[in-house]
Amino acid sequence: MTSSALTSFYPVLCTEQIDESVAFYRTHFGFETTYTSDWYVSLRRPEPPHHELALVSAVHPTVPEGYRRPAAGLLLNFEVADVDAEYARLVREAGLPVELDLRSEAFGQRHFIVAAPDGVLVDVITPIPPSGEYVDAYEDGGE
Repeated sequence: MTSSALTSFYPVLCTEQIDESVAFYRTHFGFETTYTSDWYVSLRRPEPPHHELALVSAVHPTVPEGYRRPAAGLLLNFEVADVDAEYARLVREAGLPVELDLRSEAFGQRHFIVAAPDGVLVDVITPIPPSGEYVDAYEDGGE
């Protein structure tokens, strides 16, 4: 059995801080609101490929009862062309607190991590060539 063609995919984050989180993604990451209610907000980047993100009240009845709690232990990876420029913009200029400072990793990333108001981590990344044993971990040899 094959699956149906996937027409869209986006994360929906359970949160107790919808308004603050929406402001965070709109202000710092350029998302625009496409739908708003008091319990659900849908966001989308205006330029193609129109990345999407949504937030839902962690206690809303559409969330199954046993799962009505804020997202935890979640990282959203935002891959960018120039992570150093984003670090300057988000940390130095906007003053976002850093959870993991800017650094280059042998596994092939230069990145830093900030937290959204609801505790979801945002890992801002620019891919770099991997080194050492990590080169062989990539299907394409790290290119």
